[in-house]
Amino acid sequence: MPIPFETAPAAAASAVPVLFVSKSTWETTRATLSPSALQFAAANGFAAKPGACLTLPDADGGIAQVVFGLEDATAKSRDPFRPGALPGLLPAGSYSFANAPHDARLATLAFALGSYRFSRYRKAEAPAVKLVPPDGIDVAEITAVAEAAMLARDLINTPSNEMGPEELAVAASEVAARFGARFNCITGDELKQGFPLIHAVGQASIRAPRLIEFSWGDPAHPKVTLVGKGVCFDTGGLDLKPSSGMLLMKKDMGGAANVLALAQMVMDAKLKVRLRVLIPAVENAVAGNAFRPLDIFRSRKGLSVEIGNTDAEGRLILADALAYADEEKPDLLIDMGTLTGAARVALGPDLPPFYTQDDALAEDVGRCAREENDPLWRMPLWGPYDSWLDAKVADVTNAPSGGFAGSITCALFLQRFVEHAKSWLHFDIFAWTPQAKPARPEGGECQAARAVFRLLGERYA
Repeated sequence: MPIPFETAPAAAASAVPVLFVSKSTWETTRATLSPSALQFAAANGFAAKPGACLTLPDADGGIAQVVFGLEDATAKSRDPFRPGALPGLLPAGSYSFANAPHDARLATLAFALGSYRFSRYRKAEAPAVKLVPPDGIDVAEITAVAEAAMLARDLINTPSNEMGPEELAVAASEVAARFGARFNCITGDELKQGFPLIHAVGQASIRAPRLIEFSWGDPAHPKVTLVGKGVCFDTGGLDLKPSSGMLLMKKDMGGAANVLALAQMVMDAKLKVRLRVLIPAVENAVAGNAFRPLDIFRSRKGLSVEIGNTDAEGRLILADALAYADEEKPDLLIDMGTLTGAARVALGPDLPPFYTQDDALAEDVGRCAREENDPLWRMPLWGPYDSWLDAKVADVTNAPSGGFAGSITCALFLQRFVEHAKSWLHFDIFAWTPQAKPARPEGGECQAARAVFRLLGERYA
């Protein structure tokens, strides 16, 4: 969808100014307003609360300026994306920032993200609201990031009947083709030999499983590999989910969607990396040939895996893909997946955990997450829990008994399939906004990708 920026020189002169205020600055700001504007603000009960928006009329009945409330600078918590609510509040027209919000760059990005509408199935036109970006803002970079985030949202919001493994492969091929990347896809029974876990999870669906792969960049540059969980719908398999547990399972390919968004950011920015993207794409369905509890499969890495629960399928397909990626000994191996309810219980929907043994890398990820307003929280790869994954008749189980530390044990399971990568990052994301917030409408969400893109930009610009 079009990014709502107005960059024509003449637009700046005619744009309506948006004045950011807070409770502590409102009294000072009031002194700059005309008596009629003050009277209008009082009549509307404007009190400069965060998110409060007031359009002040001019003498001809047009809009003279907009006053928008932000948190005080001393507030315990501030939302840099607060201005992302503006596209849904303002009348059609062009606007500019009259003064600096908390962070002008993030406010500009939030304005773009707040303009997103998912309109594939019913008319939902984007607001006819444009922003003249503040001086000094890299509009091209923000546009590229916003477009990638919207790609992830579109993919996640699309229902599973139109976003199966084949359609996800098509979406990945389109991203790859746009930047001249080399694309390949292994499909169906071709997966049996090299990727038995991916095949096992996807074999019960009439829509064949796939391993999607593309690579881009100079082979001499540092190797960065992205792996995204692409479970296009998850019934739970024979360990069937209740109906309430299936309601959002169209988003179970959110890891793949966010990996594609991140890959698009990297290629658009022409970072000096040799990028490789791997997406195991399956539907975890129920049929007579579905994989069963206590079945045992030999993984690509050679480890035998006992199926403790067929609803812990995401880690199975990631295991084969990670082992494949690890064979190349990448400098940085990153995987993303919508994996555990335990992560949501611990940290909620807005704060995905990440895991790594690289302390310096973890510090950089945390800092980039804060700077990008893309929240992440490091969780431990707690070694003593690794023995919980031991199986009685196989090398490892995919689902230990007991309900403790589910996100950690999932990460420990995946860690067994990473041996040669110089550094490994694992993200257990939610990829969904359950309640709308400024710049983040209810629905599919781009999580972790912007923070990781900043990290990669710092390292490989």
